[in-house]
Amino acid sequence: MNALTLPDIASQNARQTVPLEWVGMCGIALPVVINGQRLAATADAGVSLDDGDARGIHMSRLYLALEVLDSQALNPLLLKKILQQFLDSHDDLSICAYLKIHTQLLLKRPALVSALSGWKSYPVSIEASLKNGMFHVELKIDVDYSSTCPCSAALARQLIQQQFVDDFANKPLHHAEVLTWLGSTQGIVATPHSQRSTAHLQLHLGRELQSFPINNIIDEAETALGTAVQTAVKRADEQAFALANGQNLMFCEDAARRLNVVLKSTAGIKGFNLKVVHAESLHSHDAVAESRWNWRNA
Repeated sequence: MNALTLPDIASQNARQTVPLEWVGMCGIALPVVINGQRLAATADAGVSLDDGDARGIHMSRLYLALEVLDSQALNPLLLKKILQQFLDSHDDLSICAYLKIHTQLLLKRPALVSALSGWKSYPVSIEASLKNGMFHVELKIDVDYSSTCPCSAALARQLIQQQFVDDFANKPLHHAEVLTWLGSTQGIVATPHSQRSTAHLQLHLGRELQSFPINNIIDEAETALGTAVQTAVKRADEQAFALANGQNLMFCEDAARRLNVVLKSTAGIKGFNLKVVHAESLHSHDAVAESRWNWRNA
């Protein structure tokens, strides 16, 4: 008995002749290798369906093309090869190919003072496209940091000054008494509010890059911001962090400007769109600032 030919419904003509901009799969589970780390990731893979008469694409061909990510380090050249394979396997249907990869990069970070260290997770997305022969790749990274409000700090200092006047007006000052006052809640009657904040970085990378400079970008961003969130800490580290916050007051506008300056000078970045979000502890809403440079023109 001859084996039956399996039906290929996707090869049938469409009932309506309408091209589609994107057809594919989202949330494909797969491993990727970034900076020597093997990470769990998800991928969105698709192509345009430019032949309006075709009913569908060959999704299994996209899926199989992603298998190389299991064994080879993720880099721009590899992404371009995968996208070209998407198109080669749909040469009669598509002229554009797309791939998005979402993962969490783990970096070990030292404490500020003690010998402790711990792991921090950084959400990372890589978006690549190959359209009419033009390769485009973007990198998205989220970086958490702490921000202390300059206005709140000034208001707290004023209240402390007023309390000092109330407690020591027309009295002789004694070093030990003032020192005790400074270490008490009676003296330090107010503290500024701070918040966990996030910088959302969307970066257009140069086509000539041989690898993704993720670690360098994160390091540059955290240095510019000055108060990256910590992992494992002892009391000495927490005190050092409090000192860093006190010496690093910033509005969301300040944070956006710092990142603008440092990203413009970071190798491999041809343009960016950044957004900083300060999750207010004073308000139920957030303070947000955005900045762009050479965006969509790079």
